[in-house]
Amino acid sequence: MPAHTRPSAPTVGRPTRLRLRPWQSQALGKLEAAAGNDFLAVATPGAGKTTFALAAVVQHVVDNPGTRVVVVAPTQHLKVQWSRAAGAVGLHLDHLWAPGDGQLPDDMHGIVTTYAQVALSSRVLAGLSEGAFVVLDEIHHAGDDRSWGSAVREAFANAGFRLSLSGTPFRSDNSEIPFVEYHMDEATPDFEYGYGDALADRGVVRPVYFPRTGGFMEWVAPDGEAFAATFADPLAHERANQRLRTALSLEGQWLQTVLSDADARLTEIRRDHPEAGGLVIAGDVEHARSIAARLERVHPGEVVVATSDDPDASSRIEAFASDSRRWIVAVRMVSEGVDIPRLRLAVYATTTTTELFFRQAVGRVIRWTRGLGPQPAYVYLPDDERLVRHADSIAQSRRHSLKRRAEREAVDTEGVDEVDDGDTEQLSMFSVIGSVATGSSGGESTGAGVFGDDPDGIGAPERGEHVEPTGVELLLLPPPLPSGSIAKPRTGPGHTEGADQPRITLRERKARLRAANSDVAVELVRATGWGHAQVNRELNRLAGITRIDEATLAQLEARHEAGRKWLNRC
Repeated sequence: MPAHTRPSAPTVGRPTRLRLRPWQSQALGKLEAAAGNDFLAVATPGAGKTTFALAAVVQHVVDNPGTRVVVVAPTQHLKVQWSRAAGAVGLHLDHLWAPGDGQLPDDMHGIVTTYAQVALSSRVLAGLSEGAFVVLDEIHHAGDDRSWGSAVREAFANAGFRLSLSGTPFRSDNSEIPFVEYHMDEATPDFEYGYGDALADRGVVRPVYFPRTGGFMEWVAPDGEAFAATFADPLAHERANQRLRTALSLEGQWLQTVLSDADARLTEIRRDHPEAGGLVIAGDVEHARSIAARLERVHPGEVVVATSDDPDASSRIEAFASDSRRWIVAVRMVSEGVDIPRLRLAVYATTTTTELFFRQAVGRVIRWTRGLGPQPAYVYLPDDERLVRHADSIAQSRRHSLKRRAEREAVDTEGVDEVDDGDTEQLSMFSVIGSVATGSSGGESTGAGVFGDDPDGIGAPERGEHVEPTGVELLLLPPPLPSGSIAKPRTGPGHTEGADQPRITLRERKARLRAANSDVAVELVRATGWGHAQVNRELNRLAGITRIDEATLAQLEARHEAGRKWLNRC
């Protein structure tokens, strides 16, 4: 990889050892040998893409001192997650960066931003990322909007190196995604590590099973015509969407039945895994709140709601990840990238049926937890033909990896389209008459279909057997961490790779110091009679700061100390 440096970046400090799984080590070797400036790594959710990417970033920073780092993540919550994971290996990335912040402080290696922010700030980012190491997490999001792809290309065209990541292979729809090679409209990864590979390696991901429930649905379409159908009835694309929406509505009985079944399964799981949690992937905010209210009636205080319109969603997810509450109900907040290892079960209650979204959603429950022994995961599905097709593809990988040869029902998927959340159907004219669950299709009782005859995770380690991912230790040389920024190591069944993260990031510590500096300045204004601008200029002068946005942690501490001493003299 070409070397590009910037003189203001932090200096290298004490050594740190980062343990890599075999696939991560192999991928890192391929990346180091890459001839060009782009590398696409596709690895199944739960395999450790973040750890691999951070190893690549730190190694590059060590080899090329002064290199800036830019990470692009899909959501605001993942910005925080990336920043904290980076801090655990000595990289300080500012997840609160804004285009007007000016030059990065000298104690920051770089920033974490989102694709939406890139679309609005591509020119500013083009200057910041020149010669930088750029990580494009879940790169397929650059194709969510045509303008996003253009902005990503403009922002990072002159980067020193671009590492693109994805949890599943993806195709090009309307336009190609920047910095990705294609063959027959499908992205061509430089390294791929699939679910079957991870399951065969053992101790990386959980075997996942798909209980699916049939039903009889009745509804009135927007054109006023009444319909009734089961999931087995062949329907045109639009009517199939309406049938699925009817099943997932709490106005009928189908979803309530599935939620009860899933809750009973979760109770069984919690006998051996007391902290185990369940996820419901809802269709929209109102849907999520209705589902949460229903679960809350059965388990008061045990349900968390995380929706994209809630500014506190990230903190809610973070709190749920570390406690033992039973359920989290989410709308596009826990579908991809979010790391909650204690999730063992999910209810798929959204009308989105694209394979990419489905696989990312399944990825939320397959992250391996050390010390538990067998730990099968479950995703409860409507018996919708499109979802069954996606689940069957994953189940086949599981069966192959576990050396199973179960019979399955043939599913004819010819001519089947996928539902898109952008459906413009007139929902105000659509109404649910009713829905009734008709039992599990392909469930435990039949021993056939997607769920199969292996409900207890045969092929997983025996109970009590200690299986750890094998790997190599990579010697890295990141800069020293600020005092007090690292949390105490977490141990026990809830501990997973990458869990030893700082409680707060360097930027969060600096934000607290800036708040403390602001309080001191207010007190000095009252004590001296000076204006706010005059007091702040003097404090900056005493600490050697030009702009507080560009101050290092040490400078902020010095400014605060100078302010307290000044106040004591007043």
